[in-house]
Amino acid sequence: MFQAPDTESIGIVTQYDHKNWKQRGKNQEDMELNLNATPKEADAIPNSHNTGTPLPPVAPLPVPKALSQEEITSKRYFVPQKRIVSPGSMKRWQHSQTFDEILGFVMACNDAVVGRKLSEKIEESPAVEAIMSILNTIMKIVEEVPPEEGSSSRFGNPAFRTFYGRVKEQSRELHNRIPGLQSIKGQEGASEANAEGQTTDAIGEIQVYLDESFGNEKRIDYGSGMELNFACWLLCLVKLGILDIEREAPAIVLRIFWRYIEVMRAIQSTYWLEPAGSHGVWGLDDYHFLPFLWGSAQLKGHKIFRPKSIHDDEILSDFGKDYMYFACIHFINSIKTASLRWHSPMLDDISGVKTWAKVNEGMVKMYKAEVLLKLPIAQHIFFGSLLTFPQTAHEDEKEEEDQALQEAVQKGGIVHTDASGNSHVHAPIASGGAEEGGPAAAISGWGDCCGIPIPSAFAAAQQEREKMKGAGNLRFEGSNSIRRIPFD
Repeated sequence: MFQAPDTESIGIVTQYDHKNWKQRGKNQEDMELNLNATPKEADAIPNSHNTGTPLPPVAPLPVPKALSQEEITSKRYFVPQKRIVSPGSMKRWQHSQTFDEILGFVMACNDAVVGRKLSEKIEESPAVEAIMSILNTIMKIVEEVPPEEGSSSRFGNPAFRTFYGRVKEQSRELHNRIPGLQSIKGQEGASEANAEGQTTDAIGEIQVYLDESFGNEKRIDYGSGMELNFACWLLCLVKLGILDIEREAPAIVLRIFWRYIEVMRAIQSTYWLEPAGSHGVWGLDDYHFLPFLWGSAQLKGHKIFRPKSIHDDEILSDFGKDYMYFACIHFINSIKTASLRWHSPMLDDISGVKTWAKVNEGMVKMYKAEVLLKLPIAQHIFFGSLLTFPQTAHEDEKEEEDQALQEAVQKGGIVHTDASGNSHVHAPIASGGAEEGGPAAAISGWGDCCGIPIPSAFAAAQQEREKMKGAGNLRFEGSNSIRRIPFD
């Protein structure tokens, strides 16, 4: 039974009963969790679908700080690798310093944008200006690499691979634009954490996070794990002293991150990226999480707007330029017909919460439980010398992890190796499912590791446009015209 002393806390619905969610959603007060509920009422309180337990509270975390100059110059940099491959390594990740640093970064940015608008004037340092220049260049690459017209696939346009290749080719040159970054070389010599014994400068380490921020080259998809890589890239720049989070957190969110979202919308709509995983309408959004988290922080304490304001089209249209949350809802409505209740039921239910402060608190708890502590997402996190992974303390722990990995394979799990040679185990294929990786693959649980291919809404909209040319078209920056599609 869920018990807590604070009656002002909130837990956002993270799991839905497909048959009963509509009836449950009729009562707007369902989103206001009564933490002193009777046993019968407590049974109805939604828990995390990942663990079956209430969403964990978020403890205060220190603001991430830059390493000392001595630490920066004496460090041995290396190309980050994926390290979370088993429940044992997942547990060590949960209690690691890096976990606290990432969550601390999210919270520091969250607190910095309370009551602030996207449109307000913010002082931009040379580093912020350089990063904005990098994102603008990536937008130009999107414009230079149009989608393949002859492709009929609804599972991503192959031209994305050309775009992705160009980004990787230019990655070092783009990083060289950031003042002071190219001079950080570190110490010579092999690192124990690098199996190949190769060492690189700071750019060679952190560019992996940026390269992985724009989608998966092989699957042509995108999800909150890629968004997390972009946040990790920014955190690395903070630790290297390039960005000062205490002074520049508003610019990090309202300038850099929001420009990143604009670039990603263009990439998603141009190349019809699939949503990574299979949450579908039961997630916040097909692709993103942080714009809703930081966006709800912007609106905390607003004297006029309430969470239910997302149902007013005029508010979304007029104030989307100021608030990320409104802009994201407006974007979703622009590519899907029908009401928010049908194509985004979780966002619709969240609109029943009375205050933005409670929405924001729930978003933070949900991000921790459903992104950072979700094994299918966490196993794609990269670890290097800046964002470290805790070493196994005892040999028996290593043996336990290896045994857990072997048991997962014996139960039907499939070892997946990505383009970088990193491996992890997919969930077992359920009986009666299609071949692994196929569009109709039935995977136990949520199946949202590398995902069951889901047709991109953008691809479906493009096909509708071709059938009914000229009717009700929309334009997205960096993309062709596409037509809104009915939600099904």
